[in-house]
Amino acid sequence: MVKIMAERYFEEESKIFAQALEGLRGKCVVVLGHRRPDGDCIGSQVGLARVLNAAGVEAVSVNVDPVPRTLQAFVGDTPFHLPEELPDGDYSAVAVDCADHARVGEEVKQRFPSVCLNIDHHISNDCYAETNLVLPDACATGEILAGLFLDNDLTIDPVAAQALYLGIATDTGQFCYGGTTAKVFGICERLCEFGANPSAMAHELYEREKPGRIRLLQRFLSSFRMEYGDRVCIGSLNETSYAETGTTSEDAENFVDYARSIEGVDLGCLLEERNGQLKGSFRAKDSRYRVDKLAKQFSGGGHACAAGFNQERKLEDFYPELVSAIGEHLEKVDAGQLDS
Repeated sequence: MVKIMAERYFEEESKIFAQALEGLRGKCVVVLGHRRPDGDCIGSQVGLARVLNAAGVEAVSVNVDPVPRTLQAFVGDTPFHLPEELPDGDYSAVAVDCADHARVGEEVKQRFPSVCLNIDHHISNDCYAETNLVLPDACATGEILAGLFLDNDLTIDPVAAQALYLGIATDTGQFCYGGTTAKVFGICERLCEFGANPSAMAHELYEREKPGRIRLLQRFLSSFRMEYGDRVCIGSLNETSYAETGTTSEDAENFVDYARSIEGVDLGCLLEERNGQLKGSFRAKDSRYRVDKLAKQFSGGGHACAAGFNQERKLEDFYPELVSAIGEHLEKVDAGQLDS
């Protein structure tokens, strides 16, 4: 058997990160994540905050929305604050998993109008910080951070390792998506050496379903509308869905994957009415569909296979416009007219 020597995962980026780390010494750092945080967002915030603290840099995580119930077990004793809970002070802001500055939420953006370091893997990231480590080929921000930490021989405790593993596992669809590479498995192997526990993560996320979430899923599945010769599946949840099932919006996390999973469907979509807002999520089976470009038409963004947007519209009023935009987008995809 040939023994594979330890590699440096992100050679040039790790040098830049080491320089950025030196620039943060002696400062108080806030690690910002995006609205409605998911596993990669929370995992990245937890991982970076803990590694910074272990390296002697005072850091706390701040998010405009609370940590979702399903992800609270992965935070441990990591300092985590809502904006109103953060004491006054002079902070340096670092953003993770945020494709643009607005993703942190207006309240947080106003308090932290400048970002010194931006670490992300969204292809639509507009490099809004002083230093930008944006790697669209990475499967997750957790993968980038783990690689940067390993390359720089930084201390990764078991909570940080589990959080980074969480980010990778959720953003790869449990290692089923196209971005899952040998490098990803190599990094996950190293994280397990530092204390990550795949079975414990899977139990927390996928084996503790609330009955209300199952009822909510039933509503979502029953709402499916098929478009363009069944190439597109669009499901929706209206304003009353959560109250009537005893759930919250976080319980709809990953529902859009059901729309994409149908045989013959190229593009799945979730439309969700909440507090007068309409949130849309796109998922595609192939990166050539570039749903980040589709979402950009509605002031959104994301990845080639996963993207989202927000609108101040009513679902039924917006639906025809959405279907029309999807149709035009599919025509460009089929004709090979989308820019790379």
